[in-house]
Amino acid sequence: MTLRELEYLIALAEHRHFGRAAEVCAVTQPTLSTQIRKLEEHLGAPLIERSSRGVMLTPFGEDTVVRARRIMGEVDDIKSAALRSLEPEAGTLRLGIFPTLGPYFLPHVVPRMHRQFPDLETLLIEEKSDRLLARLRNGGLDAAILALPVNDDALRSEFLFEEAFLLAVPRSHPLAQRASLALDELDRHDLMLLEEGHCLREQALDVCRLSGASERTSFRATSLETLRQMVGAEVGMTLLPELAAFHPVMDSIRLLRFDGTAPTRRIGIFWRQGSAMNAFLVRVAELLRQVAAELIAEASAPDRVGFAHLPSSR
Repeated sequence: MTLRELEYLIALAEHRHFGRAAEVCAVTQPTLSTQIRKLEEHLGAPLIERSSRGVMLTPFGEDTVVRARRIMGEVDDIKSAALRSLEPEAGTLRLGIFPTLGPYFLPHVVPRMHRQFPDLETLLIEEKSDRLLARLRNGGLDAAILALPVNDDALRSEFLFEEAFLLAVPRSHPLAQRASLALDELDRHDLMLLEEGHCLREQALDVCRLSGASERTSFRATSLETLRQMVGAEVGMTLLPELAAFHPVMDSIRLLRFDGTAPTRRIGIFWRQGSAMNAFLVRVAELLRQVAAELIAEASAPDRVGFAHLPSSR
């Protein structure tokens, strides 16, 4: 068994087509097919089912792909460790982030990363949290920025920041003239939320349970931008995380803070325990923490556009 054979198997599992997998691996289709057969002979069990409808992995094949990805992730860690032993800030960082944070955080982070680590190539992957966790565990990512908590003893984490939720209402809504409101004033109001699979949906549902609000079940958005546009179109109200609430500022929306202890979400960065990049990722975490602190301070400024009147919130 060779690493190249495992690489071919992973590509075949991802593309479910011999021709496309061979193209990705930069080999001919007969070469890839032959190497897969050799791997099956070596293991003594079939990995794939071949048919006119395409390629399907056997149960053993599915399990082997999971193990193969883990092995290739460890190989990448070894390569990264070798490079960083010579140049600690060089090489590639594969960083994941979830969609309700990425557009509002990464544009501020990337320029700072380039300035602080000019020899580092950063590959950014934006996916839902469950997909990021799967890729992190199998070696497809070096680190991922995720909402806390994440319960996994195989991962190390560093806390980055905490941001408040704001209530976004149409400019014509009776609440739009308010500066703030108590959480329990959401009782009997309904909120537009994201579709299933977004961690922000679960956090917003927690706020609903605490406040007595309910979900508007007739509409579920695929993104925060869709929610923002629907509020601006006077369809309803929603919760927006602080960093997302002002990008872009819309004159048709008013934002309200919550009195007292506001609902928040907590964000951290995660990577595998024992990663060769451990010391470097601690430095990356510190940079992310600094950028977030600056953004949160800016979002809390008394003259921030979007509020009828901004009370003290910290």
